[in-house]
Amino acid sequence: MGLIKEPKDVDLSTKSEPWTAQELSDFRKIIQEIKIKNAKRKERALRLNSKKQSV
Repeated sequence: MGLIKEPKDVDLSTKSEPWTAQELSDFRKIIQEIKIKNAKRKERALRLNSKKQSV
């Protein structure tokens, strides 16, 4: 696997701008919802697996 050279006429570097307070708040809310959803999914999978093993 080799390195890919950047074309001469294209700049692939990016400069990100800081997030506003509202954007940061929205992002944190979305991430929290995703974490809760994933935790519920994991908990359900554990319950189903424990039922299968006990039967």
